[in-house]
Amino acid sequence: MYRRAARLVWAAATRTAVGSASGGPASLRAASTTEVQAARSRTKLSTDLNSFVLRTHTCGELCAAHIGQEVRLCGWVQYQRQDLFIILRDFDGLTQIVLPQEESTAHVKKMLCELPLESVISVTGTVIPRPPGQANPEMSTGKIEVRLQHAEVMNRCRKLPFETKELAKKSEALRMQHRYLDLRSPRMQYTMRLRSQMVMRMREYLCNLHGFVDVETPTLFKKTPGGAKEFVVPSREPGKFYSLPQSPQQFKQLLMVGGLDRYFQVARCYRDEGSKPDRQPEFTQIDIEMSFVDQMGIQKLIEGLIEYSWPKEKGPISTPFSLMTYQEAIDNYGVDKPDTRFGMKIIDVTEMFKNTEISFLHDALSHTSGVVRAISITEGAKLLKKKDLENLMKLAKAQMNQDLTFFVLPTDGALKSPLAKILTNLEQLQLCQATNLHKDDVLILAGGDKAKVSAALGKLRLECANILEYRGIALRDRNTFNFLWVVDFPLFLPKEERSEEYESAHHPFTAPHPDDAHLIYTEPGKVRSQHYDLVLNGNEIGGGSIRIHNMELQQYVLESILKEDTGLLQHLLKALDSGAPPHGGIALGLDRLIALTVGASSIRDVIAFPKSFRGHDLMCNAPDFMSAEELSPYHIQVNWPNKIHEDSTNS
Repeated sequence: MYRRAARLVWAAATRTAVGSASGGPASLRAASTTEVQAARSRTKLSTDLNSFVLRTHTCGELCAAHIGQEVRLCGWVQYQRQDLFIILRDFDGLTQIVLPQEESTAHVKKMLCELPLESVISVTGTVIPRPPGQANPEMSTGKIEVRLQHAEVMNRCRKLPFETKELAKKSEALRMQHRYLDLRSPRMQYTMRLRSQMVMRMREYLCNLHGFVDVETPTLFKKTPGGAKEFVVPSREPGKFYSLPQSPQQFKQLLMVGGLDRYFQVARCYRDEGSKPDRQPEFTQIDIEMSFVDQMGIQKLIEGLIEYSWPKEKGPISTPFSLMTYQEAIDNYGVDKPDTRFGMKIIDVTEMFKNTEISFLHDALSHTSGVVRAISITEGAKLLKKKDLENLMKLAKAQMNQDLTFFVLPTDGALKSPLAKILTNLEQLQLCQATNLHKDDVLILAGGDKAKVSAALGKLRLECANILEYRGIALRDRNTFNFLWVVDFPLFLPKEERSEEYESAHHPFTAPHPDDAHLIYTEPGKVRSQHYDLVLNGNEIGGGSIRIHNMELQQYVLESILKEDTGLLQHLLKALDSGAPPHGGIALGLDRLIALTVGASSIRDVIAFPKSFRGHDLMCNAPDFMSAEELSPYHIQVNWPNKIHEDSTNS
């Protein structure tokens, strides 16, 4: 009975360790058995997992073909069951080890049964078939077991504060504090290996198939204008500091000037963005640059790259990817990275209300940029509660200072709204037709500045999707992957604090759209750029542009439009003036791409040793204090707040 009950330990361990779609946290969604087996098969087809090591086989590869063979396995003790057998685990899976019951080997059984879980052992034994009717189809090794002949304890595990199989149910902070244990879970093993395989396939595609050169660029750099805040690194020269690069942007352009033609790097990048959720101070991007290329060339390259490296177990992806202009994205979805897995598009009904007597709409349309726009929620009357609508109104007011009004079309066909009495029957009919409103639908309507209204409705669209999914309506399937190119972004945006001045919409090296190049000297606010973003399921996973390769134009943009100090970029300007070819590139956010591929809701779940959302390493306790003596060579003195000074002194 005990042996039969334990046959399902692999399936149970996987479910317990990683949660499930219904019971576990979404960020810890397990890789399915099919996905794990497909990934395992893909790895074994071309690699020898047992070369150079003490074992003869992994814990996940033994099958009926090995029956009768003597094998040696190494791994961790996952379970001990009734002094009958133990379950041995390694990175590849689980194998059931049958303990000897003879009196002459009682010391071996006692040793193994008294070992703490997660102790490391090596076992030697013979592969035998499982008894009839006791095979476990949930385990890759479910048709066999190993009859133990010899065992060696390689390392006893200390008493852990929790069982490793329970770790996935613990808080994220606890998992990060004990990351070396969290990494042992099937979920993390699958994710880390899939990440490695995708990166290797990307290298093959770029370097072996298309002649890209893998170049490492410096990590210690200097302060650069614009962009996110940079981490500062002291030097031994008084008052001089390095900065960690936000990206290899300048270096990859310099490589094009240097004639390398095609550059590629798995690049570590650094941004001091503070406590932003689901961001990392250090992250990885697939960095690419090419000479003599246009937007279409970059897009075709990336489509081929992702298709080539895409895991087979995730199903095929279709190319070419869809394409949308920035203005279309804002008009239809209210954001520049739309999630196109579901509808609920923004609808413009300005024309309907141009002669309205409704005061707040009349006021909104009195301005040049005034609009009236709406989103329709299918069967919202059934799915949204009164409290939901009230919360949506509070959200719009608190975060976006935007007033809303709602229309509900119940089954009796009589439109319900605070404005229903003001609108004529004809106007109500026209509104329903313009927004394709059906019975039981809810319409959210907003008026005001076009950009503000679009942004507000874009956020409300996503919030409505969250509410509907909470109510059990599947809108955003994690197994659907909608790739989308967004193009024709503005080249410059007005600064928030001084609207008469401009800042780069992306970075100052982006070239203007050829059709708008003549406007850069007279109306820079109207110039579109040659920037392009790659979006996956509402998340930006890449961005790039064709660069300015003309020194005079680059200097004009920096000095006359952006008012930047070109002294910091003299090296780049001189390079552009030394025969720079036309060039462009892109950077893919590897962490985000992997997170979306495996269905994790946080990039921390796809990074081996991530920082917390505050930028702390909870396992190693970094950042940490340094003494005055250690800081002295760098000519740095710390102005300590009293409490921190006391804490550092006591520590």
